[in-house]
Amino acid sequence: MANKWIEMVTGPLEQKKQYKQDKARMEALPEPYRTAATAMNRYFMYYGGITSGDTLIQMFTDLVDLWERAAVDGTPVQDIIGDDPVDFTETFAKSYQGKEWIDKERARLTKAFDEAIGKEKRS
Repeated sequence: MANKWIEMVTGPLEQKKQYKQDKARMEALPEPYRTAATAMNRYFMYYGGITSGDTLIQMFTDLVDLWERAAVDGTPVQDIIGDDPVDFTETFAKSYQGKEWIDKERARLTKAFDEAIGKEKRS
């Protein structure tokens, strides 16, 4: 009973466990992969807007998987991100885009313009 109440307030405990495991994996990455992964994760916090906890956890897990694989293979960071780290990071994040906070406002904006156009046509 208490777990359900706690999860209602804080979100699923499994997601928190997964995040902590992935965070530990990220911190265990050798340099320069740890720096790259940490930078991308930090950027996601500002760029994101993803509202689904499941989606966020999957994105973070995949981020750590990417840099672990690169470390194992010895792939240079530059070979992964290319010439534009912002474009690479935003493209990575966009592949996980689901419902965002701004979607509600986009719908509201569209509805307002539809109403304005409707009023214009009636005039």
